[in-house]
Amino acid sequence: MKKHLLTGLFALAASPALAHLPPEQHGSFMAGVSHPLFGLDHIIAMVAVGIWALQIGGKAVWAVPAGFVGAMALGYFGGIFGMGLPFVEPMILASAILIGLLATFAVKPALAGGVAIAALFGLFHGHAHGAELGAANALGFGIGFVIATAALHAAGILAAQLMARALPYGPRILGALATLMGLSLLIG
Repeated sequence: MKKHLLTGLFALAASPALAHLPPEQHGSFMAGVSHPLFGLDHIIAMVAVGIWALQIGGKAVWAVPAGFVGAMALGYFGGIFGMGLPFVEPMILASAILIGLLATFAVKPALAGGVAIAALFGLFHGHAHGAELGAANALGFGIGFVIATAALHAAGILAAQLMARALPYGPRILGALATLMGLSLLIG
């Protein structure tokens, strides 16, 4: 009896795979919102940007994420229009690991340096989105993924704030988790 009940509960809890949207929705605003949320490498890097920005402090709390998002938009349009950019996927994975390390060690560069690092990685994230999409409703998709990216940065900032209140080294712990998650993706 317990076995049948447990099997029934698992069957009810199962959900469909959400690996891909239907083709008619691929270029939609909601596809843009959801796209960064379905790639663990994107999530790790974007949350880590927020964690690191909070650690740098001051204007970096908004400028570092803004640099990432701005360069991501440029890379997005470059990808749509066929601009060649080598090592896109390795750089996306590297961003998760390296920004995680910057947060782990609480590296505090000058504002321009922090923005430049975030922008470099943002360019690659944007290019990946643009190259995958093509021109199908590029504006709606782009707006959606910019909003989702900003939300992930904000989640990183909030998580770092909450952890800093609980533990002095809380944001560093979050950075270490981001690094380890990025490394786990690298190792497979």
